[in-house]
Amino acid sequence: MDFDEYRKYDATGLARLVADKQVSAAELLAVARQRAAEVNPRLNAIVRDVPAEPGDDLTGPFAGVPFLIKDLGQDYAGLPTSNGSRSLKGYNATAHSTVVQRWIDAGLVIFGKTNLPEFGAKAISEPVTWGPARNPWDLTRTPGGSSGGSAAAVAAGIVPCAGANDGGGSTRIPAACCGLVGLKPGRGLTPFGPDAAETMHGAAVQGVVSRTVRDTAAMLDVICGGEPAGPFSPALPSEPFASFVGQDPGRLRIGVRVPSAINPDPHPEAVAAVASAVRVLTGLGHHVEELPQAPFDDAALAKDFLLTWFVNLAWRVAEAKRLTGAPDIAFERDTLLMAALGRATSSVDYVDAVQRRHEHTSRLTTYFESYDLLLTPTLATPPPEVGQFELPVSLQRATDALLKTGTARFLKHTKIVDDMIRDNLGWVPYTQLANLTGRPALSLPLHWTADGLPLGVQFVAPLAGEAVLIKLAAQLEEAAPWADRFPVMS
Repeated sequence: MDFDEYRKYDATGLARLVADKQVSAAELLAVARQRAAEVNPRLNAIVRDVPAEPGDDLTGPFAGVPFLIKDLGQDYAGLPTSNGSRSLKGYNATAHSTVVQRWIDAGLVIFGKTNLPEFGAKAISEPVTWGPARNPWDLTRTPGGSSGGSAAAVAAGIVPCAGANDGGGSTRIPAACCGLVGLKPGRGLTPFGPDAAETMHGAAVQGVVSRTVRDTAAMLDVICGGEPAGPFSPALPSEPFASFVGQDPGRLRIGVRVPSAINPDPHPEAVAAVASAVRVLTGLGHHVEELPQAPFDDAALAKDFLLTWFVNLAWRVAEAKRLTGAPDIAFERDTLLMAALGRATSSVDYVDAVQRRHEHTSRLTTYFESYDLLLTPTLATPPPEVGQFELPVSLQRATDALLKTGTARFLKHTKIVDDMIRDNLGWVPYTQLANLTGRPALSLPLHWTADGLPLGVQFVAPLAGEAVLIKLAAQLEEAAPWADRFPVMS
């Protein structure tokens, strides 16, 4: 099998070829590795090789399909999970993560780990330790973050599907940047064990980025469900998620909101992306209605998200230091700055922000009494250029001085948090809602810009709404196909 034939198939299709003995797992792996050798020097999507020599005895629904995992939250025993940080670059995992073991049990052939920002803390994938990942649709652009390496690898055709996770948009943002399907399952549906029960109080979940809805649904079947040391056993549907592909979603009531408090004037291409989706939805008979205001306080939600994120990052830095003895120089400037803001947050303020999640959830629940789904852009702008968010040299020096003197905590009394919301969330203001409320959300590639860049749209569903999202996504995929669109990498 050559690459031109290989990339015609999604993971489900490749698995069928292996099951029918039309191709072997070793042949597929050879094509995937060859493609990686050709394009990864330009993409920097894969940052670590995983030894893989598949035999003919693989079993499971995806037996023999090449696969990549993210270098955060997806441990592979005997290899480091760097979290994109120099502090953990040489610290080996002692066991497979539960989600990784489930992928192995499904027959997937894991041969690499993918790039991401340090500790997954940004919506771009430009870590100092690995260097920036790049978007195959335009190598000057970001593939998003934090699952940016996975998305770049799938979009470039190295693999049809790759591991991702999502604590604030980290599956949906890269999917939107790279023309892929990105599902964030609801809280607790996928595992983070065995080393952790929940991450970020359940805001972060495991998943994949893929080219097709059926792969996304079938992969959810592979990884969903509780585990012995988990916090609870999630309710699962009576039939597999994959069975919802092709089922009629019915006539859905969908509210649309494009402006946000963080970015009241999104890029015209983001507006066009939603308009494209609305036309298709209306043509399919769904009731689509523009909302005069957001069904939640998005400005307050952004502050609550960043406050809890900073505290979580402060803990991650402290944990890395405990495990490896790493000094401050082993961490990036921005990470240390955010961690300092996290340490400057009182325990009462932190719990207050966590408790306010119920207010955001309650408002969204009231909205879903009248609507089945919420539609927004996934991104407020096209994918930014690599390096666009680097601090100016003067600000770098000032920040270094504050960190060196231990006074960075005093920045919490300035407007820096508001500036960080504007600068870092301004192009991705829509995705954090689903994480803090624990609701499922999905990004679909229904729009390409005039420059040929993907720009996805997001659907947010109520609790246990994965089935509705999958049904609608499959319907949209049939009405406006995207899986046969590939970037041209010269």
